[in-house]
Amino acid sequence: MTQPVQADASTFDDVVLPSQTVVPLTRARSNLLLLLVSLIWASAFVAQAVAARHLGASTFTGLRFALGAAVVAPFAWREWSMLRARRRQPRGRDLAHIAGLGTLLFLGAAMQQKGMATTTVTNTGFLSALYIPLVPLLAWAAWRQAPHWTTWVAAAGCIVGSWLLTGGGSLAAFRTGDWWIIGSSLPWAVHVMLVGRAANKLHGAMLVACGQFIACGVLALALGLATEPLSTDGIEQALWPIAYTGVLSVGLGFTLQVVAQRHTRAADSAIVLSSETVFTAAFGAVFMGDRMGAPGFAGCALILACVLMVQLQPVVWRWFAGARTTSA
Repeated sequence: MTQPVQADASTFDDVVLPSQTVVPLTRARSNLLLLLVSLIWASAFVAQAVAARHLGASTFTGLRFALGAAVVAPFAWREWSMLRARRRQPRGRDLAHIAGLGTLLFLGAAMQQKGMATTTVTNTGFLSALYIPLVPLLAWAAWRQAPHWTTWVAAAGCIVGSWLLTGGGSLAAFRTGDWWIIGSSLPWAVHVMLVGRAANKLHGAMLVACGQFIACGVLALALGLATEPLSTDGIEQALWPIAYTGVLSVGLGFTLQVVAQRHTRAADSAIVLSSETVFTAAFGAVFMGDRMGAPGFAGCALILACVLMVQLQPVVWRWFAGARTTSA
């Protein structure tokens, strides 16, 4: 099987930004955006851990995604108007696809949030990284997209590095919350695999982002209001985590993910996003008192090396190809 061609900015329509400025996104710029997303998401784990003490998992998930949808809504409306003027606005089937992405977000976010009630911030970062090897595996199974061999090496390295971040503990020591977060890795993996394709098909990153936030928020609030206790005091105690994760983690982070993944492959995106575990360990140490020993620092170094491997692999391969051509 031939190696799939790497997506390039020229392959797709230009991204429509709120400023109406056309910004071409190369693969490198997209991966830098995903690195920023990782930093934002890692910082949000601290806020999520605080919220888990005061609100149910579904209620908190619904509130923060509803806030994220409100943040992105003006940009999505402008994008809708521009697409409608070109007669390319989403149809019913497209909206169903967006709702499907929102369902995946709901499953991943709610399960992760439930797990955070009984596990540490650092463990959450490690276990959430289990979606990394699932992305190329699912893409291979669904679309026969055989990833470059370096992707498999980097994925394995990220898992080992994440394990080292926790000190190399055994599975027998896992708590109930750890297993919830393990379960969340499957919907996260499917979401990472599909979101870039959906944004390219619909020609609207903001629309996809806002639509999936609305679907996720509605599902989570419906489940939370039906099954979880809710109090004014609980909402007040969780107000700053809701605001922080709603505006930054959802409104900015997930939207940048959609934009960036229009111009990079899902498997590569998963590897770059795995740097979230390194940032999570740092935030956990500073704000939650989590501590790392020598294995943890080794894990950080290994994950960063794997991220650089995915980033630099096309550059190195082109250099070798150019060198062989010159020598011939």
